[in-house]
Amino acid sequence: MAYYKGINDYPPGRAAPGQRGWIADGLLRLRAAMAVQITDLRRPDSLVIGSWNIRAFDGGRSRLHESYHYIAEIIDHFDICAVQEIKPDLGPLKRLMGLLGDNWDYFVTDVTAGDAGNDERMAFLFNRNKVTFRNLIGEIVLPREALIEGEQIARSPFFASFQAGWFRFTLCTAHIRFGDDLGLRAREISALASTLTARAEKEGEVYVLLGDMNIESSEDETMAALKDAGMFVPDFGATNLGGDKLFDHIAFSGEGTETRLLRKGKIDWRGTVFRPEDVAAYEQIAKEIRSKPDTNKPYANWPGTYPGWATHEMSDHLPIWIEIEVDYSDEYLAGIESG
Repeated sequence: MAYYKGINDYPPGRAAPGQRGWIADGLLRLRAAMAVQITDLRRPDSLVIGSWNIRAFDGGRSRLHESYHYIAEIIDHFDICAVQEIKPDLGPLKRLMGLLGDNWDYFVTDVTAGDAGNDERMAFLFNRNKVTFRNLIGEIVLPREALIEGEQIARSPFFASFQAGWFRFTLCTAHIRFGDDLGLRAREISALASTLTARAEKEGEVYVLLGDMNIESSEDETMAALKDAGMFVPDFGATNLGGDKLFDHIAFSGEGTETRLLRKGKIDWRGTVFRPEDVAAYEQIAKEIRSKPDTNKPYANWPGTYPGWATHEMSDHLPIWIEIEVDYSDEYLAGIESG
């Protein structure tokens, strides 16, 4: 369970952002929504895997204290979560881990330099009470014949092997490059997905590819590249806040037959925290920002900029998740021949 005691260190009251009661109320709304979606329907013999591109975590304007609590609450409803777009400073990630509690651990990549790399890291956060690390970790390096215009994938995909119950699996998280060239995006996806499906077949193990694939629609060449490589691709619908892009995915090797998918979903936090009805309450924060010397006068049109401002507190991507079965003991026992 996420760590809540530190909330008592914030100012008293619940009428304004930053007060302990305000944060607690936001967490209660978030917990209630996630109980309906995940907790109340979850099977005891299952694993919940999440993926979330957390916008520029935390390389832009510093997030409010309360945002860390809300992000931790969402991730704590998963057993393991791939996080994309972590920026060079690891202080925010360590703060998030502290809020998740001692039973949580993580692996994080080095910074991917260069314009295409965008100075980003990727990470796996996992609950040690639910998931065991199997001591295999690394980055995907393409062979020469698979290079994309002579180069590796711009943001090196990151993989690690885990086990939960009877289910042994390797997760690979990726943040596919963005830009006008859909063909270049498709080639990155194809090279990565094909590499993973080949490894899965050779090793007899499920590979799960998850992260921000920057797929525009179900009909374009980027989605075709993922499916044509032999991946089973559940439909999460749009995962950007605009509701029109299929950016984020959790896909499996083996056409899904080795992965017993129970449920899937995405978490739209906008109905619980940083809500449209909270604009007036956060206006004071905007006034404080505007009062600082800045020729651009940020947030001059506060109601108009509020949706974008909120994405810097939470994200411009919705977190996605799957629930899969991890206990195959009944089938195993039934398959043992008598005598």
